Amino acid sequence: MRSLKVLSLFVILSMILVACGGTGSTGGAKELKVAILAPLSGPVPTFGVSTRDGALLAIEEWNAKGGVNGYTIVPIVEDSQCTPEPAVNAMNKVVDQDGVKFVIGEVCSKATIPISEIGTAKKVIVISGTSTAEAVTVDANGNTKPYTFRACFIDAFQGLVGAKFATEKLGAKTTFIMLDQANDYVKGLAEEFEKNFTAMGGTVVGKESYTAKDTDFSTILAKIAEAKPDVVYLPDYYNIVNLVTKQAKEKGITSAFLGGDGWDSADLDVVAAAGGYFTNHYSPDDPRPEVVNFLAAYGAKYKNDDGTAKVPDALATLAYDAANMLFTAMTTAGTVEDVDKVKVALEGIKINAVSGAITLDAKHNPVKAAAILAVTAEGVKFEASIAP
Repeated sequence: MRSLKVLSLFVILSMILVACGGTGSTGGAKELKVAILAPLSGPVPTFGVSTRDGALLAIEEWNAKGGVNGYTIVPIVEDSQCTPEPAVNAMNKVVDQDGVKFVIGEVCSKATIPISEIGTAKKVIVISGTSTAEAVTVDANGNTKPYTFRACFIDAFQGLVGAKFATEKLGAKTTFIMLDQANDYVKGLAEEFEKNFTAMGGTVVGKESYTAKDTDFSTILAKIAEAKPDVVYLPDYYNIVNLVTKQAKEKGITSAFLGGDGWDSADLDVVAAAGGYFTNHYSPDDPRPEVVNFLAAYGAKYKNDDGTAKVPDALATLAYDAANMLFTAMTTAGTVEDVDKVKVALEGIKINAVSGAITLDAKHNPVKAAAILAVTAEGVKFEASIAP
């Protein structure tokens, strides 16, 4: 009977801890549970690894200086696979089972949109480092989702920057657009690029769709070879970019390929994509102290197989920034338990992040500059910076 009473007391205490928004104590130490939802498997696992590592570095740094408001941050990492259903399952698990009230993630817009809806319904703050679709922070009626934020600029700005670079820096007058209509990220970028490119006097000489499962792009590439556009806009993830650009080179296509931040990966085939450009959130060549210090800390913690320091990509950088935005807001709010107070602090945040000086607009989107990176056979190089 005594063991049953003890067990019942333990269950009651566990329920109380869950009700306290992922806060509690173990051995006298107060703990704050924060979930990291990232695609550690599926189509873009390098995105997930970078996101996880960037967020964990920020958590480690905050814990080293005493945590947040006296709470030690406890990360809960879940594989959300850049796919709606696994992302929803991961979100429900960390919220309902782990009692989490603060989530860093997801990476892909199509996965972040459904978890943001759960966040709205259950008053859980979701802050994505890299989901750029407008629908991540805005609902179908155009209202800002109260508990969803991001550290990256949105597709509308990225499409504008891409079009501006193509017309002003590359002198492009014609473009051919390739897109996956089923991918919100890809579709959003393509639409914004087309709108801005044509508004700037450019002409779309072709537009073709494919699916995420396609591996042979010869039919589309034959149309590109015939149209001879100045640039080909391919705003997809690195796995698709690798296939398309390799096949394009094999067919002798010389048009410059241009894309978005989905190109940014250690697994981008730089030989195949050489001569191309993509919009991104930061460049490791930036001399600002925030960048220099982050590169040093990240390289000290994470190593390549040969023992050399890893250089963080934009995914790692933005996850690090997202985590720092969240913990800074908690410090400003003076609480890790009152979600609404943390939300208000996030809305008014001003932070010199690695990816730039960040403030948020009314739709919870950062206002900051974008970087243009050039792909060469030797690697990716900083090309230009374009402000809002």
